[in-house]
Amino acid sequence: MRPPQHPRTRALWLAFLLHRVSGILLALFLPLHFYLLGLALRDAEALDGYLALAAHPFLKIAEFGLVFLLAAHLCGGLRILAFEFLPWRNWQKGAAAAALALAFAFACGFLLRAF
Repeated sequence: MRPPQHPRTRALWLAFLLHRVSGILLALFLPLHFYLLGLALRDAEALDGYLALAAHPFLKIAEFGLVFLLAAHLCGGLRILAFEFLPWRNWQKGAAAAALALAFAFACGFLLRAF
């Protein structure tokens, strides 16, 4: 007989945590994104300066992180919708793992295309 797991070490709780953290980090990113979009309207030269930074390898890796956060949040949201509208099944732990794998695959595909 296995000892009971602490609730915060279970796969579905970790999937919840990833979804929550990715949402918070994306919310912190959005003001910077809108600021740069505003530069496109007001000052094209300043925007060109920021866009020149986008070729730096560190920012390519940061874009990988951004795409991973977007994909993880999307897949986590779809998983939550499945919880809401579908009956409980044993496959839902597998769905959490599949959501993480799919998010990582999207981000890796973006990173391969960026270089």
